[in-house]
Amino acid sequence: MSPVPRLIRLGRAHAGTLGVLLVVALVLAATKVMAAQGHDIQTASPTPSLTPAASATPTPTPSPPPLRVHVLGAVASPGVVTVPAGSRVADALEAAGGLATEADSGELNLAAPVQDGSQIIVGNTWYPRGELRSADGGSTSNSAASSGAASVPTLDLNTATKSQLEGLPGVGPVTAQRILDWREANGGFTRVEELQEVDGIGAKTFARLAPLVHV
Repeated sequence: MSPVPRLIRLGRAHAGTLGVLLVVALVLAATKVMAAQGHDIQTASPTPSLTPAASATPTPTPSPPPLRVHVLGAVASPGVVTVPAGSRVADALEAAGGLATEADSGELNLAAPVQDGSQIIVGNTWYPRGELRSADGGSTSNSAASSGAASVPTLDLNTATKSQLEGLPGVGPVTAQRILDWREANGGFTRVEELQEVDGIGAKTFARLAPLVHV
């Protein structure tokens, strides 16, 4: 038998097997392709950039301006004093050096709040007086009259005697006589401020006398 027919026979005998193998190979190849197409490629999710929030700097609250209060009468250093906002009458008196030895503030409310531009008047043992005047002219008086006693009037510079003048704080016999001499030479007082024209009465003494006298 010739070799050619034998090869033909072998090819025919194994054709079925080769066909099966080819089908299997195609199925495996198709499966791999489909698996590759159906597989989701995991991509790294972007990391969010964390930007630090700007630190909020609190706006400082402005401090309230200080108060200027005029303290008159029987205090160590009468005049205009500066006290912090929210101060009380007691704070203003302390800023004026405290009460003088002859002071008698009546029933002045030391806990009362003061306002900018207000005025505090303190009397003495001869003329007890305590008064807090607001900047708009309002007045809260706490004198001896508040306890039921008669209010002690201020001294009239044009009718006061020498002994009455000597009862005023800082006024001795010499100064009292000078007040009388000035009154006679000038035909009397027309304003309390004219006391400052009397020799021996300076600004400090006048500040203590002003709330205790009138014309």
